Amino acid sequence: MARLNLFLIATGLLHHASGHQSTSYNKLTERATVPDIGFFDPLATDGGSMLTQVPGTFPAGQGEPLNVIISGKSDPLILSPSPQDNGGLFNYFLSLSFGTSCGGGINLGDKQSANLGDGQGYVNETVVMRYNYGDPIRGTCNETQLGGNHFRFWSQTGSAANSSAIFLAVSYELSLEQQHDIAVNGYNLGRDWLVGNATHSNFANPNPLSTQASATSSGPSIIPSASYTGSTSANGWTYQTTATYVTGLLQATSVGINHNTTVQEDGRPAVDGLVALLTVSITARNETTSTSGSDSSRQAWGRYLQPIALSSTILVLFAL
Repeated sequence: MARLNLFLIATGLLHHASGHQSTSYNKLTERATVPDIGFFDPLATDGGSMLTQVPGTFPAGQGEPLNVIISGKSDPLILSPSPQDNGGLFNYFLSLSFGTSCGGGINLGDKQSANLGDGQGYVNETVVMRYNYGDPIRGTCNETQLGGNHFRFWSQTGSAANSSAIFLAVSYELSLEQQHDIAVNGYNLGRDWLVGNATHSNFANPNPLSTQASATSSGPSIIPSASYTGSTSANGWTYQTTATYVTGLLQATSVGINHNTTVQEDGRPAVDGLVALLTVSITARNETTSTSGSDSSRQAWGRYLQPIALSSTILVLFAL
């Protein structure tokens, strides 16, 4: 296995960036009636956006698309993004072959923020999840070094529009040596490959559904002809995911998109205007892990979910 030497200067690494902190680890609060589509449209509220805010872009003000939504109609356990909820969101992500960043979930990059139109304003990302290359213990270190699919996410839980839906910004990034630039067509491919992991489906490049997307945002609408369903499992839990595609949330454009000059392909825009909508149900539960505080599920992957306690003066070397 390639050896990845990741140097972390501990001062401040375990703190969020300035600004609103992520509230996504909180337990589910009482939800408003979730719209039939499964989420509240962020664009329907002044200030809401389907693009993240990315610090330090050139030119300034570019963002990354929120191109996957886990529906608020999903099983409530899935909508509780806490690593202590056995069988919940993080275990679902594990079933898709994603885990937190190498080194206990520490991400060296700048934190992105998103405004989901729920009254919280711009909120920092909950955490970055990386493809684990089939190795749930060390695989995300390979993604950090070699590149691959990854995403950051937010929960729509503010009092103004509480659907508990999970909004993901998914993209396929290049290697660390290439400074983690986004691959050609990497936003659309990252989205479709995550859907493929969840439903065991294959998608053409470009996605043929993109012809139904618009250059303007006109309100969310599900494409009725496209639905994909599949099952995944992790730690004795089994999930059924039904994926559809939504238009009217993102514009088919390169304008305002981070890395847009290198991501757009063959005259097609960096973002194709599609958002994947996942509705997740739990079809098999691990009753041992759902009732025990020292269960095998937490032991199996708690090692890379929990932050590492670091001295403010220590330089830490991870050699994996």
